[in-house]
Amino acid sequence: MLTVFDTATVAVPERLPAWRDIVAASLVPTAVDSPDPATFTARLGAVPLGAAQVTSLAYTSLWARRSPKEIRCSDPEYCQVGLIRSGRQGIAQDGVSAVIRPGELVIYDSSRPLEAVSAGGPSPAETIVLQFPKRLLPVPDHQMAGLCATALPGTEGIGSVLAAFLAALADSRTCCTDRDALRLESIAVDLTTAVVAHHLERENPPLRSPTRTLYLRIIAFVEANLHHPELSPDAIAAVHHISLRYLHRIFQQHHAVTVATHIRTRRLDRARQDLADRRLDHLTIAAIARRWGFPRPADFSRAFRGHVGTPPRDYRNNT
Repeated sequence: MLTVFDTATVAVPERLPAWRDIVAASLVPTAVDSPDPATFTARLGAVPLGAAQVTSLAYTSLWARRSPKEIRCSDPEYCQVGLIRSGRQGIAQDGVSAVIRPGELVIYDSSRPLEAVSAGGPSPAETIVLQFPKRLLPVPDHQMAGLCATALPGTEGIGSVLAAFLAALADSRTCCTDRDALRLESIAVDLTTAVVAHHLERENPPLRSPTRTLYLRIIAFVEANLHHPELSPDAIAAVHHISLRYLHRIFQQHHAVTVATHIRTRRLDRARQDLADRRLDHLTIAAIARRWGFPRPADFSRAFRGHVGTPPRDYRNNT
């Protein structure tokens, strides 16, 4: 992992201000202070993974607060997952608080006020943070809120798989290509989704209701049929023998976006992966667009640019 910042290179009076600046640039704007600025030390390393990022942090005693003011100033709408490697960290969000110990995971939301404190010790506390746009996580905000600022096990079950993945990235000294980074981004989001789903199912039995089961079947059906141009809310309702109105009601209950928006977003995500895959360089952009349900190149180009922020040709050439 590339070291982006180390207080050892900064004069003592400038260390805290410099740390605030690097945290704002690499993570999100946050008010940071230390009980002993004269002895404060910290370092930060980062690995970009497409729209995601894994950041390794080490710091002596500090407190951090992300207030509504910082959120109004800048909110990238990130889901953030912390893995505590050493030390203990107190965290509070949405009226929930916990002390996170080494080996444990914690999830928090950049769009909600947050307070965190690290008491420090003889050596700096160490944390790994994974962050990615919330839109990549197929879980509604109101369900995610129930897991925020809660200690989740990172040494057993599915949590240990995510923790090992994050630790391996943080400890790696090899550089990955842009295309590798995009593949790792997908793995990071999928592992986070698996951890979230596991804990939601364990803590909230109603998720296994008949409606929830039908919703999961529909999501799986959509994922398996994204390449079919005729995939639409009407077609989904017909295949599952429900009315279109009932389909929309299910999505209102269990998803953050409409059926059509979900289909469009997943198609664009798949197209983005294909454009970054060197093995598919023989396919034209129009062919990839058709492959994921966009028969008109102009419509695909416009939708892709709105989703990713750059035209598909530029994205392909620069990854």
